[in-house]
Amino acid sequence: MHADLLLDSARYVVVCDDDAAVIPDASVAIADGRIVAVGPAAEVNAQVTAARVIDARGHLVMPGLVNLHTHLPMTLLRGVAEDVDLQGFLELVWAEEARVMDPEGVELGARLGAVEALLGGTTTTLDMYFHHAAAHRGAVSAGLRHVIGPVFFSFPGPDGLSWDERMAGARAWPEDLAKIGGPSVPVAYMPHAPFTVEVDDLAQIAALARESGGIITTHTSENDSENADTIASRGMRPVACLEASDVLALQPVLAHGVRLDEGDRTAVAAAGASVAHCPGSNLKLASGAADIVGYRADGIRVGLGTDGCSSSNDLDMFAVMRLAANLARLVHHDPAAIASSDIVRMATLEGARALGMEGAIGSVEVGKEADLIVIDTAVPHLTPLHDPHTAVVFAAGRSDVRHVLVAGELVVEDRRPVRVDVPALLAAADARVGA
Repeated sequence: MHADLLLDSARYVVVCDDDAAVIPDASVAIADGRIVAVGPAAEVNAQVTAARVIDARGHLVMPGLVNLHTHLPMTLLRGVAEDVDLQGFLELVWAEEARVMDPEGVELGARLGAVEALLGGTTTTLDMYFHHAAAHRGAVSAGLRHVIGPVFFSFPGPDGLSWDERMAGARAWPEDLAKIGGPSVPVAYMPHAPFTVEVDDLAQIAALARESGGIITTHTSENDSENADTIASRGMRPVACLEASDVLALQPVLAHGVRLDEGDRTAVAAAGASVAHCPGSNLKLASGAADIVGYRADGIRVGLGTDGCSSSNDLDMFAVMRLAANLARLVHHDPAAIASSDIVRMATLEGARALGMEGAIGSVEVGKEADLIVIDTAVPHLTPLHDPHTAVVFAAGRSDVRHVLVAGELVVEDRRPVRVDVPALLAAADARVGA
């Protein structure tokens, strides 16, 4: 069998399937952007002739991480809204966005965010930001698998668009997405939140998504004030707004979901929707602690996200995994509340499932696209290594990521982005914000 690339003799391959399989002393072969063989090194190496071989001894290979909720362009706004709750954060950030985030700024911020994400082992993001085409151009230029789409407000919003302009842009998005290119992703539509998008307008988005086969993501019940504001303006809770508009029936990704009550949880589970749990942002903004153990017991799929750099301040999915694991234990007063393997799967396969992409990414299995990360375990904080899942969640960090592949392309090699001139990018970002 011919392969373009062989990851040879990894210390472990963490598969991230439903069985939490781990293969010691394993190789992974890649051809035409897909995994063509994975298994014990002796078996794979005997059947594969590779154009290039990467020595993975002393390393752990696993799927690239899936960041299920973020705002990549907000790398340019890191630190502009501190020591405030969600509502205070929005007031400060929206003012700064008007100054900095035109299409050029959005593209630059998305490129910077994509580089940060990739260096930290994230290969797929569900991003949400206005000037979505510019954000997509910036992110895919770095090699990221980038899911984004039009953002909707029922008022002009930070980008100043009318509702008709938003809908026109949304109808054109599938064609525009194909023109921009990048690794394959679904068409997505992104109403900001039920408290900023009226129910009738949500229904229009649902109809468009159903017609095009697109996915939907929206902020939902991030804190108590958001729930109260939605009830005051819409006469119902956020999840009820999504249900009444037919959005919930399309199995959306609900960003945050911190304050879902029992009725919300029943409706979300019955619809097959997912929650993007963002513990770093939720703790920093004092929004609360989502009960992800309870949600999973209810039948709700849970993935993990960082949120944007101006609310969580970084795009570190290793930090998110650790926070999610520890917070779940604290909420339930139980050190065995959730297994490390479940946390790792939430950051990979469950995120892929939430995007409808589990057939393509999220686990190290033959036939899937080769979105893979190679983690150096020959370091003091990962020695000795008794359990790979526990090591990933509680000891490893983004600085341990050595190589990153997206659709079989090596986009980070020896901890260096392949596609981007990083010093030039950093200088442009500083110049843009006047730093």
